[in-house]
Formats: sequence, C-alpha cells, structure tokens
Amino acid sequence: MKWVAYTDGACAPSNPGPAGWGCVLIAPDTTETDHFGFIGPGTNQIAELTAALEGLNRVPVGGVVELVSDSQYVLKGLGEWRAGWERKGFRNSKGEQVANLALWKQLFAAADARKVTTRWVRGHNGDVYNERADALANKALATRSASAR
Repeated sequence: MKWVAYTDGACAPSNPGPAGWGCVLIAPDTTETDHFGFIGPGTNQIAELTAALEGLNRVPVGGVVELVSDSQYVLKGLGEWRAGWERKGFRNSKGEQVANLALWKQLFAAADARKVTTRWVRGHNGDVYNERADALANKALATRSASAR
C-alpha cells in the first residue's frame, strides 16, 4: 500500500520573498487531503524543500511513499546529489557548504524513515495534483497563515 505526496513551493511576489508550501497527500485507501503553510521570508528552494519535508512527515514512519514534485532541485538532491554531498562533508562542487543544509538534513532524515521513490512532473503543465499543490502553496502566500494544515 503506497502513499503519494504531490508537493510544491512558491515565492511571491519575488524570489527571495514571502514563501509558502503546498501538499496533496493521497493515502493508500485513495483518501486525498490538502496541506499548506506560510513559511515567511524565504526562497523558492526553501519553499520546495519545506513542501517535500511536510509531505513526507505526514506519511507514517516506515510507510511507502512516492514523492512527486516539479522541483529538480529537491528530486536531484534526494537522489543523485546526496551521496556526493555526504562524501564531501556536505560541500558542493565549488567546495562551499550546500545551501539550505539544515532543511536538507531534515528531508534526508524524513526520507530515510520511509520507503521513498520520487517522480518529476513538469510544473504548470496540466498535472491535476501538481496544479493543486501549486494552488495550495499560493493559498498559503495569500493567507499568510503561519499555521500548517
């Protein structure tokens, strides 16, 4: 039985600027729930990482989950970049500390506690759940609600 978490982050009217996240979580029984929250000042990368983290944290520990995102940054970080970052002490190819390291470490811990696969979808391209996650992230910006749902 698999969970599916569609996640998206948003910054508006500028990047960096006010940031929010959205997640559509589909439970194994196909129940769909919407979650979103206002982060405050941030970047689009922070918003995308927060959305993925919030989505994974809503899946029970040990659960099987497919994380679906339009963020190559999040998906490549979880997949192809992670091993190299860990091997180099969380330094990037320029020898600098990986940006948003605290969030990355939280995301890695959340992923490690679950059986996670990832899937990329093109943003703003008609995927119903991706569009819904985007709308939720923008709703968070519009409401400036600090409480996560």
